[in-house]
Amino acid sequence: MAHLQDRFPNLHVINHPLIVDKLSRARDISTTSPAFRRLVHEIAGLMTPAATADLTLDTKTITTPLESMDGEVLSSPLTLVPILRAGLGMVEGVASLLPEARIGHLGMYRDEEALEPVAYYSKIPESASKGTVLLTDPMVATGGSAVHATTELKSKGCVDIRLMCLVAAPPGVEAMMEHHPDVPVFAAALDRELNEKGYILPGLGDAGDRIFGTFES
Repeated sequence: MAHLQDRFPNLHVINHPLIVDKLSRARDISTTSPAFRRLVHEIAGLMTPAATADLTLDTKTITTPLESMDGEVLSSPLTLVPILRAGLGMVEGVASLLPEARIGHLGMYRDEEALEPVAYYSKIPESASKGTVLLTDPMVATGGSAVHATTELKSKGCVDIRLMCLVAAPPGVEAMMEHHPDVPVFAAALDRELNEKGYILPGLGDAGDRIFGTFES
């Protein structure tokens, strides 16, 4: 892992056995769409503690059934922002641990000729700029969508942005490091490379199609 940190200082690969197991099952072409969707939810949930491990806390006096005490609570609001549409597949898993988080949306699709993102929708809660934003997308391939989405969030005043993905490719991590070196990338795996169509190898296939069952067998 040390050599990865030297090459990609912005990358944090969460190498937990439960995540590794579930990711392997998600990669399998024989995994059905409902099972794939469930695995994406579960992996995202398991990644959440690592992506939020350094959140700040404030002291607050609370009353237990027996006495008063000084407890600690999160000091700033949390916002989840999936990159539509595949990023929606990770929201339920993250929100199961952070039910108080607000949810924004950034819509974009990939131009298959230019391999560049095309934005079509943006709705970000005003409170997003006051706290941590967890940006979710299962795949960071060329990095175009992640870079564009991060730029959009920064234009809304967001400062503490963390990108969460299941699988990243080196070009995508490098693109984030070039354009947004202050944004950490949390991934379940760093895969080998991209093919000529910009898909991650070995990858997951098209995560959006597999989540929503819109692929052709």
